[in-house]
Amino acid sequence: MSLTTEGNPGAPGHAECAGPRSLQLLHRNRLIAALDRAATVKVTLISAPAGSGKTSLLRTWATVAGQRRLATVGVRRDEQDAQHFWLSVLNTVRHASGPVGDAVVASPTPQFNGPAMVDAVQAELAGNPGEITLVVDDLQELRSPEALAALACLLATLPANAHAVLATRRDLPLRLHQLRLAGDLAEIRAADLRFTEAETRELLAASGIRLSGAAAARLHQRTEGWAAGLRLAALSLAGHPDPERFVEEFSGTHRAVAEYLLAEMLDHQPAEVRHLLLRTCLLDGVHGELADVLTGRHDSARLLLELEDANAFVVSVDPGRTWFRYHQLFTDLLRLELRRTLPAEAPALHRAAAEWLARQGHVAEAIRHTQAAGDWSDAARLLADHSISLTMDGLGETVEALLRAFPRGAHAENPELALVRAGRSLAHGRLDEAHTHLTLAEAHAGTTPPDRRYGLRVATRSLRLALAVRRGDLAGVLAHATSDASPTPGDIALDNDLRALALLNLGTVEASLALPDAERHLREATALAHEIGRPYLAAAALARLGFAARIHPFAVTRQRCREAIEFAERHGWGAEPIVAPALVTLASTLVWTGELDEAERWLLRTARAVETDTGPDVRLLVHIVSGMLHCCRGRHGDALRELTSATRLQAHLPDPHAVANQVTDWTVATQVRAGLLDEAHATLAGLDDERAEIRNAQAAILLAEHDPGAALAALRDVLDGTAPAIGYVTVVEAQLLAGRAHRRLGDRRAATAAAERALTLAGADRLVLPFAMTGATELLESLPRRDTEYEPLRTEILDVLRGSSVLSVKPPSDQLVSGYLEKLSPGELRVMRYLPTNLSRPEIATELSISLNTVSTHIRSIYAKLGVGDRSSAVRRAQELQIPGAGRTR
Repeated sequence: MSLTTEGNPGAPGHAECAGPRSLQLLHRNRLIAALDRAATVKVTLISAPAGSGKTSLLRTWATVAGQRRLATVGVRRDEQDAQHFWLSVLNTVRHASGPVGDAVVASPTPQFNGPAMVDAVQAELAGNPGEITLVVDDLQELRSPEALAALACLLATLPANAHAVLATRRDLPLRLHQLRLAGDLAEIRAADLRFTEAETRELLAASGIRLSGAAAARLHQRTEGWAAGLRLAALSLAGHPDPERFVEEFSGTHRAVAEYLLAEMLDHQPAEVRHLLLRTCLLDGVHGELADVLTGRHDSARLLLELEDANAFVVSVDPGRTWFRYHQLFTDLLRLELRRTLPAEAPALHRAAAEWLARQGHVAEAIRHTQAAGDWSDAARLLADHSISLTMDGLGETVEALLRAFPRGAHAENPELALVRAGRSLAHGRLDEAHTHLTLAEAHAGTTPPDRRYGLRVATRSLRLALAVRRGDLAGVLAHATSDASPTPGDIALDNDLRALALLNLGTVEASLALPDAERHLREATALAHEIGRPYLAAAALARLGFAARIHPFAVTRQRCREAIEFAERHGWGAEPIVAPALVTLASTLVWTGELDEAERWLLRTARAVETDTGPDVRLLVHIVSGMLHCCRGRHGDALRELTSATRLQAHLPDPHAVANQVTDWTVATQVRAGLLDEAHATLAGLDDERAEIRNAQAAILLAEHDPGAALAALRDVLDGTAPAIGYVTVVEAQLLAGRAHRRLGDRRAATAAAERALTLAGADRLVLPFAMTGATELLESLPRRDTEYEPLRTEILDVLRGSSVLSVKPPSDQLVSGYLEKLSPGELRVMRYLPTNLSRPEIATELSISLNTVSTHIRSIYAKLGVGDRSSAVRRAQELQIPGAGRTR
């Protein structure tokens, strides 16, 4: 397209422009060479004010990059969300590295896990076959401290084959001083980016503009070599009747020069271009169809493409060239011109943009434009309707920024905004604050239009449900779930995200209380999450299903837990809090069967996953399972510390957990075995003795006090099935305690019968833990050796009680080994070969001719994939799986 107006090419001093002209990207060789030299260090910082030519330099450099792989990320305007930025980085690096194939799907999560994201990007960079450069443009727009902290960590630990180039208007807190001291930082500043006089002449010549030498020198002097000023001047000079006079007529600051030149440039553009630019400058991203809506035209896409081709401060941001953005300085100046010339049109333009963006699913942008139009009630309704989905998309900080944009006092009596604020308070763990906002929403619910009251009631109940879960208020959850206005599965038709969350929370509590509907609700949550494309919710529901499956045989429980863990790992969430219920339940089943080393590995993974807040129920389980593990190993002091922590945590919960009585039973049993009888009596004081687990605890104390007859009397209702029990494992323990009592009374036949009944009951799941908890070693040793079906189990149990750990009963299948080989990348397998040696990480790096950072990245990935927490455990696990090279020594 032409960026000129009609003029007289033959007039004296006329800037020649033979037909349509466009600005060319100037190859500024000295800066290209500086970037090429900078690629030999780890990080290059391009820091200069707006309009200095940073983006143009990067675009030019990309065209001459040759074989260099570039992963270029442009930070969107006013980026609040760490996760949105980092997912862009991760996906861009993956695509720059080659075909994505079966790589882990990077999906958004409600919470941002900075260390995990940095590890993922490091692994992608390290896995690139050659050198790769991460380019981040407009970094000053990144407002998230979490995102900047993670970026600082990445820059400090870049793999050997990776470099980073950062373009920003101002320096940011990235802790670059250490890189500077180490000689690993190159810097290009505003002074370096200023055009020289020779480059000014070259730009004018490339744009087809002829000025006298004196005029070109004055232009360079007036703009001070400022790239944006020169580009605007070149656009304005194209076709100007008196270019010499034009150069003389402007001076002043960059801003004043820019405003003057913009007005000149617009005056020289066709009316259709001026109309398009002014009416679309309110947008952060411009689509051809949206531009048509705002201008009333039908060819805006063509005009935008031609503007980009003319290098007129317009750049496409997607491969299909359907979305565009204007240079930020250009946008600011156009908006100033719009306010000056067409101030009355701005609200209508914002409303039209909001309607189009909402229809296309760009909700956050739609809300911003609704706010800009001053339609605060509509903006509040739109935000309330979509705040949960925005949060699930990882845009929680955007939600908070939208909340801050409302006028002061708008939240006071607006129930829909109160509801949104409650959701954000919940996300940050500010539970009392969430309660206050929910109470406000409920108090003012009657002020909403009648057609929105049902939706508000559903959303409020759903958040009440989530709050009760976070507090461990199990009865409160069920009260909300069964009330008339509750978000039960059949009621929620307004928002599938809301319904899936309600099902997840309801199933979570029902599983904690061992209620029969738990698995049904969690399966429904999983199915709905898959249907609406919410893998994070699906992963959370699958992990809770793993916990709920503990009422089934251990083989089923383990299968469910492993399925949940594998699903989470496929999405990069193997160490996220959402998978913790499956991790700790899997560890629990392994303790029950005496596979203590493997159980400990899964507990270590659980501990990493619960470093952030996961709710009291999972932390309670971690303490319980850790106590079980220590009990099996005879570490009574450690076991009591964990079980006491579980009891303290349980005391702060409004309702008892399903395993509360079992924890009491095990605490007493451990106190007895540690010789702490007074403490054991104190633990039982005041407790209801009708439960089977409490009867077992009483029997353990009586046996320690040498009263086997009274112990048998305490166990009578457990053995005949009249005392309510959590499960059959309580009966196994009762049979073992009875066997010990009979043996003390000299009734060997009754003792043997009780022990055999216990072994028979334990056989289906191959239980070991009840025998450890009841101190049944001597009882098992006293049994006559018989060729019975339980004899192998008796031998395994005795091995554990004597200090060994049950190993897998059969070697890993070829399919299992193959699966782990496929999980480990070629680089990880090479590092795996050296883990059994005494070589340090730096020595492994030297042996493989790779960087220490790459070795560390591979080792972290190996630990995660094998489910271990240290080097020796990784070697043991690899040897169990018969991974080639895992047994090699030097």
